[in-house]
Amino acid sequence: MFRRYGALGLVMVLFAQLNFIFRIEPLAHWYFPIIWFGYIFLVDAVTFSLSGESLISSRPRIFLILLGLSAAVWWAFEAIGWVVGNWYYTGLEGFGSRLESLAFGTISFSTMIPAVFETSILLKTVHIFDKVRLEERHMISKSLLYGMIFAGMLSFAGPLIYPGLFYPLIWVSFFLILDPINYMNRRPSIISHLRDRRLSVPLSVYAGAMVCGFLWEFWNFWAVPQWHYSIPFVDFLRVFEMPVLGYLGYGPFGLELFAMYHFFMWLIHQKRGVRLFK
Repeated sequence: MFRRYGALGLVMVLFAQLNFIFRIEPLAHWYFPIIWFGYIFLVDAVTFSLSGESLISSRPRIFLILLGLSAAVWWAFEAIGWVVGNWYYTGLEGFGSRLESLAFGTISFSTMIPAVFETSILLKTVHIFDKVRLEERHMISKSLLYGMIFAGMLSFAGPLIYPGLFYPLIWVSFFLILDPINYMNRRPSIISHLRDRRLSVPLSVYAGAMVCGFLWEFWNFWAVPQWHYSIPFVDFLRVFEMPVLGYLGYGPFGLELFAMYHFFMWLIHQKRGVRLFK
């Protein structure tokens, strides 16, 4: 059964797409939450029609948690971005007040994690990566776990101390810190699949983030409020606003969001953490 909000989502995406041409205000300035909530509704409805369950229909409380967590996470990245200086925004002067601009940012940022996870869950639902496995089972040692955490701390500190050289590390730092912690606390983790050899979840999350990354850049290119990049060493061969090598960061970013989500759920649920992937 295809949920009705999926049809609404399709209308929202199509409207926002057409409004890149007609620029009807104030909706043209609010394109981001319109098109991304539309995308989320549509993908969620497709997932439900295929599997009989989805985030919005089956786990609405988790979906609402994701919205809040997503906004908080990206505001944190905005603070990091202010130091690193790899992206900036134009077109925000069209908002009537500072408060409206902050509301636009918060609502827009709230769609980031839900969009990545909805896409990843859909990819998992259609079993694209089910047959992909590691050839050998790998043991996970304490030295690996603590080494990852230490590397993550260095990866977080490096871009803040010397952003011109170490800026790419910010997109793996939280994964390196939090995924081992999740594993040690028996929460879902990416590195746990080194033991069971199954790569369906890691690859679905990685690919889901890559799909969203492409759509973020595609829809941003036509928008009124836009972000732009200033990226040392790789600022060439742009696909929309993003240099082509910059797209390589979206996959690891998806793994980072996966680790953040399960760490957060461990904090608030302790042993009752909620899995997104079955």
